[in-house]
Amino acid sequence: MSTAARVMVAALATWTGTATVHAQYPPATQYPPATQYPPSAQSPPITPYQPATPYTQSPQTLSPPPAQPYQPTPQATFPPTQFGPRTQQTIVPAPSVPGSGTAFPPIATDPVYTPNVRVADLIVNGFPARTGRIMLGGAVNSDAGVTGQITIDERNFDIMRWPRSFRDLFGGTAFRGAGQTFRLEAAPGSQYDRYTMQFADPNLFGYLPISFSASGFLYDRAFNDWSENRLGGQFSLGYRITPDLSLSVGIGGQNVDISDIRKPNGGDPELNALEGNNELYAGNISLTHNTRDSPIQPSEGHYFNLKFEETFGDFEYSRLEMEYRKYWLLASRADGSGKQTISYSTQLGFSGKDTPVFENFFAGGYATLRGFDFRGASPVVNGVEVGGEFQFLNSVEYMFPITADDAFRGVAFCDFGTVESSVKLDADTFRVAPGLGLRVAIPALGPAPLAFDFAVPVAKADFDDERIFSFYMSLIR
Repeated sequence: MSTAARVMVAALATWTGTATVHAQYPPATQYPPATQYPPSAQSPPITPYQPATPYTQSPQTLSPPPAQPYQPTPQATFPPTQFGPRTQQTIVPAPSVPGSGTAFPPIATDPVYTPNVRVADLIVNGFPARTGRIMLGGAVNSDAGVTGQITIDERNFDIMRWPRSFRDLFGGTAFRGAGQTFRLEAAPGSQYDRYTMQFADPNLFGYLPISFSASGFLYDRAFNDWSENRLGGQFSLGYRITPDLSLSVGIGGQNVDISDIRKPNGGDPELNALEGNNELYAGNISLTHNTRDSPIQPSEGHYFNLKFEETFGDFEYSRLEMEYRKYWLLASRADGSGKQTISYSTQLGFSGKDTPVFENFFAGGYATLRGFDFRGASPVVNGVEVGGEFQFLNSVEYMFPITADDAFRGVAFCDFGTVESSVKLDADTFRVAPGLGLRVAIPALGPAPLAFDFAVPVAKADFDDERIFSFYMSLIR
């Protein structure tokens, strides 16, 4: 039995009092006697306790450490800023996740990715708008009398989309869809008849800025000294160099029938020789720069056109024409209405020696020199207005609002210039006519305002025909 077991049995017997067990222990281990140290090695006597001296700190002056410049913790600003700065994280996007891999902690549940490209798919749902219209109208002015007008205009024409059924023809799908322009116009009048047909393709070869146009015309006009009938056509190609600059070339031909020649005192021999049919063919090239903010009532920008034409047929001559108009905006209201503008325009023209009388330059009327009758400021031979081969016409005009809605505007102007039989400026035939006018805008009558002008010539030729009042009124619906 082990020693531990014997001890447990003895303890149990003592507690119960019913059993006595005599444990047998091994003899005690004998240890050597303790080592005796010499007296010098004995411990020193114990020193009695002495209370500690109270602590006293010597006074001293503490100075704070030198201030360091504030270094703000760099924080990046991430969109959207209204949600505050957020910690940027960089992850590797999955192939299906667009973006540069820069992500931000989610505002709600989804992270926000920044795009790494500047293009995106755009889905446009369009609806076919009304591109064709029939317009009825009329005009009356001091130069051409009373004129009626009927116009058929289609701005989404397609010359290659012929009708395949009556449904295409009457349902509006035939001849539509290519963005071309087709226009038929008839304008019969008391003194002037005009019938035209025009076709134009703004992008002849797809999306290239090359345009093509073809037109045919029939003009019939009764002038003071003869009547003429013109039948012809023209083809032209245009190239848009910039949004404001364009170049065009064209070729055309016409037959001019001269009749009812007035022959006071024998008339003009050159005009008398033109009675009957005259064939003219011409090639031309023109350059146009247009920065006007509106083609009808501009207030800023300019318009410049330079045209050269070479004519052959029954007559051979060259012709050069230049037109320039400039507009300055002086003042306007905060909403853009109430504009006050100053404009300047000039027309310069040269024509060759073989130019027929019916192709000469003429002046007089609301479109050239106000204060004179239509063609009444032109050279005269034996009482017949024959025009000239040189023109220099100018106008300065100031326009200002009269009413708050801009329905009535006033103008102050001065027209000046001359038309001569040769290239010269003669003080005896130079015309100057200042005046005042009124412009009335009636939206129900069309975009062009009604014009009423009063002008008094202060310099003129002895043979000129004056007209103090000139006007232009039109209605288009």
